Amino acid sequence: MFSLATLWIPFVVLASLGQVARNAMQRELTASLGTVGATHVRFLFGFPFAVLFVAAVIFVTGDIVSWPNLTFWLWLAMGAMTQILATGLMLAAMNERSFVVTTAYIKTEPIQAALFGFIFLADHLTWLKVLAILIATAGVVITAIRPGGEKSFGDLRPTVLGLAAAAGFALSAVGFRGAILNVGGVSFVTAASFTLVLGLFMQTVVLSAYLLLRDRKTLVALFQMWRPSMFAGFMGAAASQFWFLAFALTSVANVRTLALIEVLFAQGISYYSFKQPIALREAGGIVLIVIGVAVLIAVQ
Repeated sequence: MFSLATLWIPFVVLASLGQVARNAMQRELTASLGTVGATHVRFLFGFPFAVLFVAAVIFVTGDIVSWPNLTFWLWLAMGAMTQILATGLMLAAMNERSFVVTTAYIKTEPIQAALFGFIFLADHLTWLKVLAILIATAGVVITAIRPGGEKSFGDLRPTVLGLAAAAGFALSAVGFRGAILNVGGVSFVTAASFTLVLGLFMQTVVLSAYLLLRDRKTLVALFQMWRPSMFAGFMGAAASQFWFLAFALTSVANVRTLALIEVLFAQGISYYSFKQPIALREAGGIVLIVIGVAVLIAVQ
């Protein structure tokens, strides 16, 4: 049985599963909508489901949410805007020739999330937690590197893009957690759901305005492909719902470190669905991820 103190663990596992599914759907939409259009699917088509989620939560709990204070909006804007910026930096990094190396840099997010969480939210860190984060992150980096890819670690551009994207995602997590913590007088479920719906609304408005001004064809194509986009939006909203529930209960360092199990899910899909063998290097990286995650959970 999970207590309230450890309930964030299944939330992160469910969020990671949902994110793997959403990413797979977004990749299929990229060919038709482009990278920005496929990215906007998670916001535009996720927002209506987030509205349904928060409505259901408020109906069940009976919570009454007061108008948020300025501090809430500042945290929310930080989370929403840095997530959009980080996504753009990630896409730019993915276009570099050293794709796998930049991916490895992006996976340094848990380390940066721990640092930013400590600085901005005074999230508690112990040496064992720091060790767990470093072990799990090292496992992801080892798993991501392909033979010969280590030669590209000296390239400045992919290094900057990858680390900047990781910093953006880390700051986004900190911003969303900060916003959730500033929703008072309600249950953690309501606080998380309320923050999610306003965050998605803000992101939907910003990216829709961008596409309206810069790429109207993609915006029209988004609505024309509403059926596959709707399911991707649902999976994105469901994953985000669980991410935010986890942020409401524990530090961003805990959440983003345990989230590295997404790599294990992706490896499992590659092995069982596409019959891709797991190399010895990948197996070693997976072992490190498991050890890091196990230590993190054990010290809770």
